Amino acid sequence: MQTLHVSLADRSYPIHIGRGLISNAALMLPYLKRKQVAIVTNTTVAPLYLHALAQPLRDAGVAVIEIILPDGEAFKNNETLQTIYDQLLQHRCERNTTLIALGGGVIGDLTGYAAATYLRGVPFIQVPTTLLSQVDSSVGGKTGINHALGKNMIGAFYQPKLVLADIDTLNTLPPRELSAGIAEVIKYGLIRDLPFFDWLEANIDALMALETAAASHAIYRSCQNKAEVVAADEHEQGERALLNLGHTFGHAIENAMGYGVWLHGEAVAAGTMMAADLSKRMGWLDDHQFARMDALMRKANLPLTPPNLGADEYLRLMQLDKKVADGKIRLILQQGIGKAVITAEYDAEKLAQTLTALV
Repeated sequence: MQTLHVSLADRSYPIHIGRGLISNAALMLPYLKRKQVAIVTNTTVAPLYLHALAQPLRDAGVAVIEIILPDGEAFKNNETLQTIYDQLLQHRCERNTTLIALGGGVIGDLTGYAAATYLRGVPFIQVPTTLLSQVDSSVGGKTGINHALGKNMIGAFYQPKLVLADIDTLNTLPPRELSAGIAEVIKYGLIRDLPFFDWLEANIDALMALETAAASHAIYRSCQNKAEVVAADEHEQGERALLNLGHTFGHAIENAMGYGVWLHGEAVAAGTMMAADLSKRMGWLDDHQFARMDALMRKANLPLTPPNLGADEYLRLMQLDKKVADGKIRLILQQGIGKAVITAEYDAEKLAQTLTALV
């Protein structure tokens, strides 16, 4: 097991990465204020891992409430959030009841937001079961739900007490979900870690095969990058926004196509290449660097051709992005591999060209 820490003063917490962690109740017990937990999961993950997580806790004398939600991005909404509240209230859960998120990014975001708001805040633990959630959404305290008019527009910054990334859970991931997670792994190399990007180019086949050494290194290095960014900018006032590379374009794709039609990582991959195309048009990214990015994404079996929404529709949806300031869309663009910037100083005509060139 490898461990690293998110350093946030009295809200700091460990991230454990390894195999067989779900069944290791001893890792969680020190973080329970009361011997009662509510495990929030979904209909896909529950048959695979709910018993493995719940039974060792019960054996340790912990009362376990099971909340099983429908699976999919389409259910990351207020109605599903109310289902969590209903169960917590019906079981008379108190402020020292710990919520445990067992699942991917949707479950983590929903559970975290429920924890942030139920009784004005209860503790929660992240047990992410997808690669995307292990390297990104479970770390950093972003929680929330989608709205019909925009993705993740309602939420809170609320940190977990602990993150357990069990590599064994990746063995049951469909190939498409694995690829979606790799899109977020690649992101760290693109925004701030050129040596990691180089490593990914050399080891992408091993990572796709989930070889232990490659998977462990990719998750650890990704979490290390995110932990450093979050520690420096918890509430996304500056550097943390760089973690949204490809997301402004990607969220527009998700919104337009219907949540869940494109997986989040797939939309981010296409959005990242749209950002790269604009960066190239701006003269910030050369043809060779663009080709390296494109080749690595393709080796990860990611879709890189965005849907043809038309420039006007893309711009309308991108205006709903959380990074919009003073009515201006701010984008994360590349100034080479390993260096990204957030800027509103781009050529609007070149952006329009990007929005029509790749579709």
